Amino acid sequence: MSTSSSADWAAGWLEGRTVLVTGGTGGIGGALAEAFRDAGAHVVATGATEREVAEADARESASGIVHRLLDVRSTEAVRSFVSAFEALDVVVNCAGIIRRGEELDAEVFEKVVDINLNGSMRVCEAAAPLLERSGGSIINIASMLSFFGGGLVPGYSSSKGGIAQLTKSLAIAYAPKGIRVNAIAPGWIATPLTVALQNDPSRAGPILSRTPMARWGRPEDLRGIALFLAGPHAGFITGSVIPVDGGYSIS
Repeated sequence: MSTSSSADWAAGWLEGRTVLVTGGTGGIGGALAEAFRDAGAHVVATGATEREVAEADARESASGIVHRLLDVRSTEAVRSFVSAFEALDVVVNCAGIIRRGEELDAEVFEKVVDINLNGSMRVCEAAAPLLERSGGSIINIASMLSFFGGGLVPGYSSSKGGIAQLTKSLAIAYAPKGIRVNAIAPGWIATPLTVALQNDPSRAGPILSRTPMARWGRPEDLRGIALFLAGPHAGFITGSVIPVDGGYSIS
């Protein structure tokens, strides 16, 4: 499905809806924020620093998206931020960090897990009353490392394994509220988080040789599945963790 056709396909039901994308100032989150905007939604995308927010505001491709600062490590900040919304239809939890080679340090491990996993839970908890009112949905961002170990990234791997279980658990807990909760598990996507791997032939080679589609994924490859999971065509899907990985996980 092309970028334009995916937006057209979702435009009917997304027009005028409100979507929150945490970590939506660039990379995967930025691509998903743009996808929902292109489909007619009012999109608020958050970044962790003033610089991220300013750079996103300056990008022509991100015009029409409201960019705001949010530290997902703070329960109080998250609750205050979400309380300012009058309505909310979709939440995409994409805020996250990775610190390759540093996460065996307990303090770094704790920071990564707090942002990637605990931050997602904070946003879900704060948004649930608004999503219950709208019959909305949550999309979490998992990873291939939800299923595999990562020796250089134990914090990231643990947090993404936790995201898969959080998705399933909240799908059960929130079903009586009419809220669906699903996750996308991207494979190896060409973003700033994977630049070091892309530029290292000893790492990129094995990744590409194991990927049946033989290329790095693009953030735009996640647009269609996000729009689908958020909307009425996925009305009986909850608790799913869906790989978008070019076949990496089956090879």
